[in-house]
Amino acid sequence: MSKKKKKKQKQDSIADSPAISRDDIEQKVSQLKDELETATGAAKGTATKAGIAAGILLLILVFVLGSRRGKQGRTVVEVRRL
Repeated sequence: MSKKKKKKQKQDSIADSPAISRDDIEQKVSQLKDELETATGAAKGTATKAGIAAGILLLILVFVLGSRRGKQGRTVVEVRRL
């Protein structure tokens, strides 16, 4: 086929397609919004669990490092009564 015939067929197929109405757009936006809310809800639960786990690990790490530092820098003072 020549380029002119292909171009003409493309224009004809566009002209034959139904017009997009406001209801079509609203329906598609609503569908996308629902899918987004579903995905966000699932991700929010996972992110919360990961955040809690990271916080607990951070507290354990701080405790371990603090206790090691306390043992290393400990000074023993002996008090004697006369």
